[in-house]
Amino acid sequence: MTNKRALGSLRSWLFTPATKADRFGKAAEVGADALIIDLEDSVAPSAKDQARNAARHYLAERPQQFQCALRINSLRSRAGLDDLQSLLSSFAQPDYLILPKCESAGEIEMVASLLREAGKTVEIIVSIETAKGVELLNEINRADVAPAALLFGAADMAADLGAEPAWGPLLWVRSRLVQAAAATGIAVIDSPYFDIANSDGLRQETKASASLGFHSKCAIHPSQVAIINEVLTPKAEEVAKAREILNASRDGAASVRGQMVDEAVARAARLVLERAGIAIEE
Repeated sequence: MTNKRALGSLRSWLFTPATKADRFGKAAEVGADALIIDLEDSVAPSAKDQARNAARHYLAERPQQFQCALRINSLRSRAGLDDLQSLLSSFAQPDYLILPKCESAGEIEMVASLLREAGKTVEIIVSIETAKGVELLNEINRADVAPAALLFGAADMAADLGAEPAWGPLLWVRSRLVQAAAATGIAVIDSPYFDIANSDGLRQETKASASLGFHSKCAIHPSQVAIINEVLTPKAEEVAKAREILNASRDGAASVRGQMVDEAVARAARLVLERAGIAIEE
């Protein structure tokens, strides 16, 4: 088993098409916290079998110190069912399985049951990409087997809503995902930024999603990883202040650097340390 970091401390998730097996190692080289091997949108229908074989082979023999997720096709498609069967009947062992366009708790519960039956300890990440998925978030998020995280799919969501795939038109949906994840204490992962050449735009959107409450962000190109990591890594000053706040809060209400410290401030400080990957001493 991988020595897994807490989901909330992962910053960057790099999508890589399963047909590009020679690029799987690139995620670790560029500093991504996790690799997402994609069997869905980035793989042409004619290449699905090839992609499954490549993903299955890599996930059976991959370096165990690096976290990997596998995104299959929708379970409401034959390709998705074939993807799932391929995983269940193999030695492949991803850390996470991403269910795209999820629209019911039943999908999560069925997959979790099949994974257990196959002896696989794989956590499920649910991708919310449709209006119906947003409508049923409460049901999805409170399935008998709770998802490990919610992932926002901006491109498909915009298409489903008939909206522009930009920050403003999708802000309400992003906020709804953050609220749903916070209600049950799970991580929430933001959609990729699709303009690969626009590093300033990526930086701005990553800061905005972090301020909204997202824990991490996906990347679709290795060049995006460094910016995402930089933005989402708490600065040394933030970590130092968070530690001061938690030390002071142990004695009840206190003041740190002129700021009154109560439980709400202490919770924010714990989140800073969690995102920095620092164990919290109680």
